[in-house]
Amino acid sequence: MPVQDLDKIFQEKIDDEIKIEPKDWMPEAYRKTNTRQISQHAHSEIVGMLPEGNWISRAPTLKRKAILIAKVQDEAGHGLYLYSAAETLGMSREEMINDLHSGKAKYSSIFNYPTITWADMGAIGWLVDGAAIMNQVMLTRTSYGPYARAMVRICKEESFHQRQGFEILLVLSRGSKEQKEMCQDAINRWWWPSLMMFGPKDSESTNSDQSMKWKIKRKTNDELRRNFVDMIAEQIKTLGMKLPDDNLKWNEKRKHYDFGEINWEEFWNVVKGNGPCNKQRLDARKKAWENGAWVREAAAAYAKKKASSPASGGTKGGALVAA
Repeated sequence: MPVQDLDKIFQEKIDDEIKIEPKDWMPEAYRKTNTRQISQHAHSEIVGMLPEGNWISRAPTLKRKAILIAKVQDEAGHGLYLYSAAETLGMSREEMINDLHSGKAKYSSIFNYPTITWADMGAIGWLVDGAAIMNQVMLTRTSYGPYARAMVRICKEESFHQRQGFEILLVLSRGSKEQKEMCQDAINRWWWPSLMMFGPKDSESTNSDQSMKWKIKRKTNDELRRNFVDMIAEQIKTLGMKLPDDNLKWNEKRKHYDFGEINWEEFWNVVKGNGPCNKQRLDARKKAWENGAWVREAAAAYAKKKASSPASGGTKGGALVAA
């Protein structure tokens, strides 16, 4: 069948809200766009464990420690779901990891900022995970089936993470003078980077139009950013804190909040690898990959041995499983 006809049938499926599955025919550009987006999302989940993992041993109570450990474990699981979804498009996990380590593949710019105080755990949960949810809820309806299905569970867990982060800030906002200052300081430092999470403005987003046509994305970067500002501008009233934007005000005509201009120079600088923690984050991931080589080799050797054992299960295989 001519490519033009295949393209037409493919777009009709998209328009009819029929999910695209791994064995379906798809334009190569669709495959590449999804591979890039899903693998970048997976990298972000894994790299995103680092700034929070830094606070596990310093959490103020045993309860806070247990909650933070559980959250970091959730992020690892999200990365697993997403790498698995990306692999259905034909790219191996090792290729994806190598692209991350070489700098060819990107991850969310937000994770290149340092976590200075305990309040940052609250700000990350409320603002960073809140921004992620704003985008990810839309992705439960993305056109590629494995990605959409992975996002259902991820969104449920991220929603809990956001509430947990808000609760950390709420406790601080009702505490001592020092705790209130710590809360406000964390909000000040994470507000603008969280707005950058939605990516460049629409006029500079090169893939946005095609992604919208293929329903990989359901809303543009600027639409999602505007909805996020509307949500946070109301929620912060409960904290009794302020967002660090003198231009933030309700626009009755537009029925949305107006807000100031993002520092796009800072955004692109971080994306290009020159943020406060870019090198530190990549070095940590490379080290983890190298230190984990023996685990991957052992798992591969075990899988090979198990595959070569009798179908009924050999004693050696059984002993390994029991061990």
